[in-house]
Formats: sequence, structure tokens, C-alpha cells
Amino acid sequence: MLFQIFDAFKSRLHDSNSKVNQVALETMHKMIPLLKDNLAPVINMLIPAMVDNNLNSKNPGIYAAATNVLQALCQHLEPSLLLQPLCTKAQFLSGRAKQEVTERLA
Repeated sequence: MLFQIFDAFKSRLHDSNSKVNQVALETMHKMIPLLKDNLAPVINMLIPAMVDNNLNSKNPGIYAAATNVLQALCQHLEPSLLLQPLCTKAQFLSGRAKQEVTERLA
């Protein structure tokens, strides 16, 4: 069930409408403390959706919301759940996104 919900939610994190994208990120930020390690089955799907375009966004609202989500993930999830997906993303990112992810890994 969780996988189906987040599979649908994932597309909102990539929405071309910046307001929809930002609200999705802000909603994700609110959900992380509630779901915590229960996000484990979907974390490999969510991290790319949250990180790919959002951390390099020129829109300050989207960038701030994305960094808040990344911070919440690091704060509320078991670090071992995040290590592999963040390392994988760090290899292929550039710019601010690479810096943000690398800082969290460190």
C-alpha cells in the first residue's frame, strides 16, 4: 500500500508546475517525522525524486523545501537506510545538489 501511495506521490515531486512541486516537497517534509523508518521500502524511489531537479532549482522556495526534506531524512531515518541511495546520487549530481548531498553524507 505504501509503495502505491508514494509511486503516485513521486510524480508530484517532478511536477512542471513549480507551486505543485513545492507543496509536494513541503508535504514530504511533514510526513517524514511521522513515517520515519517505515519509509524504508520506498526510500530508493523517493530520494532520486526529491534530489534530482529540486536541489539544483533556481526557484528559492523549491530549493529551500528540498534542503528541508533532505535534512528531515537525515534527522529522522536510520542512517544506514540513506547511505546507499545518497552515495549513488552523489556520483551523478552536479552543482548545489552535489554539495548538499555530499555534506549530508559526511
